Amino acid sequence: MYPSFPPEEPPTPGSPELDPFKLAPASFVVLSTPMLIAFLDIMPLSPGHILLCPRSHKPKLSDVSREEAAELGSYLRILSKALSRTTGIHDWNIVQNNGAAAAQVVNHVHYHLIPRPEIRASGKFRESFTMFGRGQREDLDDDEAIELAAKLRTSIATILDEETRKEKL
Repeated sequence: MYPSFPPEEPPTPGSPELDPFKLAPASFVVLSTPMLIAFLDIMPLSPGHILLCPRSHKPKLSDVSREEAAELGSYLRILSKALSRTTGIHDWNIVQNNGAAAAQVVNHVHYHLIPRPEIRASGKFRESFTMFGRGQREDLDDDEAIELAAKLRTSIATILDEETRKEKL
């Protein structure tokens, strides 16, 4: 459904693969390889909340192939860097649930990358973050999401380019 694209050369807003009038959710895709897809969560716990999952259906992490596990791990690191650079938030959670008793709602393995802004710096010592199953979550704003996803794709491409240049040194 969503074609893969080279992470080093992501499509830009307005590209046919990201036309929000044809495939609105495609506009929220931040990474799309033949094996994986990452996109903004439509009910984020905080702005920038990303989901990363294999394209093939696998209910639990123990069901993914060795190759999928390696690519998931590699891109968790890249997405973490891109998320931090793009949002300016330097703390985040990575969460992955396996099975209903472990709070897995969608029966497909996926990782959540959730930025955690420092609320104590704002003087709001009594506030806490929305956690899974608690608190009010708001729908993702489409216009903000399209802009954020584009910035994340650019950040991912930049990080991959930087790492390629470092390897050549």
